[in-house]
Amino acid sequence: MEQSEIKVEVNATISSTQVSPQDISVTLRPGSEASIVVAVKQLERYPVDLYYLVDVSASMQENLDHLKTVGVALSLRMTEHSSDLWLGFGSFVDKPVSPYINVHPSKIHNPCSDFEIRCRPAHGFHHVLSMMGNVSEFTRVIKRQRISGNMDTPEGGLDAMLQAAVCQRAVGWRPEAKRLLLLMTDQPSHLALDSRLAGIVTPHDGLCHLENNVYTGSTQMDHPSLGQLSDKLLENHIYSIFAVEKQQYQWYQELVRLLPGSFLGKLGLFQAPNLIELVVDAYKRLLSEVEVSVSVEDKAVSRYWVSVSPLCPDGSTAKGQSCSGVQPNQTVYFNITIGLRSCPEDGEDEDVTVLVRPVGYNESTVVRIHSKCRCSCGPTKQCNDDNQSPCSGIQDSPNQERWQGHGLIMDSNRDSNWNCRADGTDVDCSGRGVCECGRCVCDQSRLGPIYGKYCEMDDFSCPYDGGLTCGGRGVCVSGECVCDDGWTGDSCGCTVSTASCKSANGLLCSGRGRCVCGMCVCDDPQYSGDFCERCPACQSSCQSYWECVDCHLSHGFAQKEAGHCNSTCASLVGYMDDVSGQAEEMWIQCMYISNDSCRYRFQTSSRSGQTQLHISKRPECGNSSSRLVGTFLSVCALTVLCGLVVVAVSRLLLQKRDGSPGGTAEDGGYHCTEKDLSYIPTTNEKTVTYRRDRPPDRSVEMHIQVSKMPLGDPWQY
Repeated sequence: MEQSEIKVEVNATISSTQVSPQDISVTLRPGSEASIVVAVKQLERYPVDLYYLVDVSASMQENLDHLKTVGVALSLRMTEHSSDLWLGFGSFVDKPVSPYINVHPSKIHNPCSDFEIRCRPAHGFHHVLSMMGNVSEFTRVIKRQRISGNMDTPEGGLDAMLQAAVCQRAVGWRPEAKRLLLLMTDQPSHLALDSRLAGIVTPHDGLCHLENNVYTGSTQMDHPSLGQLSDKLLENHIYSIFAVEKQQYQWYQELVRLLPGSFLGKLGLFQAPNLIELVVDAYKRLLSEVEVSVSVEDKAVSRYWVSVSPLCPDGSTAKGQSCSGVQPNQTVYFNITIGLRSCPEDGEDEDVTVLVRPVGYNESTVVRIHSKCRCSCGPTKQCNDDNQSPCSGIQDSPNQERWQGHGLIMDSNRDSNWNCRADGTDVDCSGRGVCECGRCVCDQSRLGPIYGKYCEMDDFSCPYDGGLTCGGRGVCVSGECVCDDGWTGDSCGCTVSTASCKSANGLLCSGRGRCVCGMCVCDDPQYSGDFCERCPACQSSCQSYWECVDCHLSHGFAQKEAGHCNSTCASLVGYMDDVSGQAEEMWIQCMYISNDSCRYRFQTSSRSGQTQLHISKRPECGNSSSRLVGTFLSVCALTVLCGLVVVAVSRLLLQKRDGSPGGTAEDGGYHCTEKDLSYIPTTNEKTVTYRRDRPPDRSVEMHIQVSKMPLGDPWQY
């Protein structure tokens, strides 16, 4: 056996002003870990680079006018906090392809042609002014800017942000300055995969694509993902500030949580005083919070784990990876622990680089890790008897966990599986870990811990309730909540108690359903109600019992003969003198007409899982056919009589009108009185409005009067 030492060596020859040390070498073996301390000092009066990235779509016209007066005032205000302020400017709209813009030939070069305004063409990103300390030149360039236009609501802000971050030479970011990227917009932004609407499916490569200061990859690559944008902002030491109108504040509030070193400001109006206060407040807030980001090379991220514990200037140990309220010339110490889970599959030694980046700082710490995966006699898997597995004698050892902790078990021996697979699966450790000598070593996830015998449990892939996984009343296993006793539901938010589901008859949901979260879920969709007690459609089921009722009537209400009808109806049948007065909420009233035209009333109900019938012994009999014929004849005679009376009365009234004074039977015209003529208009008036859509002040109204023909004049053709 061979036990090598864990080594941590600091290169003190590299000087630093903000982050120290800047170069560390660490030697690890599988199962071991090493701790290092990184100090981050907050300096005073940094040089500041501020790049304005402005949405110049048509809705931002007024906001762009306000920006033209902000340069000089901001420069004077920032002298309180910075020794040197440089400003830059860039604009964006959206990807210049359909359906984001109107591709009609008249609209490509002037999107505002319908409004008789000259606009600039739509563009993904246009770098206008590189970083400079000449505030007057900045103001002059801003005053020359014109708006553009597009079709949909979201804009291409994130696409432009990535170009402004990675095109360092064109933008002119200074290495020694604090870098602030201010995005101004009044709309949400497109996200990754949105470009599929335009047939653009190539993912963004994260590189600079500027030619003559215009972004040429806008029509060729998709919008960047938030993860990609976050990496590029960190890599280039850039703080991002979002200045948005209050209507879009909630949308960007969710976005900035995924971008380290970001600040969100809500503005009612993009006026100069508001923008100045936003920039100054964001600058002070961002510098007062010191946060580090630790990244491991992609090829080895699954074999290493990292934990960060900050020690703030006030002596407190903060949660997470940051300290707030840090003042100039104060230092924050970060205790960073790095552990090696396992070696590469080939068992060879490996060199890996881990970067510790304070967010927004232009200095970082490089940790170079050398993994010792070979013994002096060769790779670890060759240090055992050739006829034995490298884990022989370890699997059943009660000290197995202790041996693993000291780095003596290194090879995974995947062929044996060694209880690393759950029943019914052929994947080791649920695909979320590695199998080492018959035991699963689970991966680490940024979302939360992964644990369990087969790495099947975690704290992040199940439904949340009240901000907690499974509501804090269960554990997450394979993406589903396994609830504690007394709880059930997808997120363990329901009690198992069924007391609230018991109906008046003592049955659970009237015997027709299940109790879910204190509410009845009926098995039969025909039933409804709090206890599945109502069934509006069940009235139509009366006919299904006619055969049963007929069978019992044919036996003359003999209870002892009821057994003959068991094959056609329910066994619980009772006879009553009158069932009409026995109706209860859960009984259904029905009627049966026998062959001799007698009507029998009966009622049915399902209780305790059995159907009951109550049949009336008193039928309603009689010659129904003769009664129907008599009724029909009576109705016909009455109808004819009423018709004759109406005709006679109408004729009498007509004769009386024709014989009245002032008129004859031949003169059937109607003569208007003076009172009638006073209500008749002499002209007909109509107002017609002819209006164009744009602009609204060119409407034309025509008022037309048409004289009506006098009453006494004859028609003229």
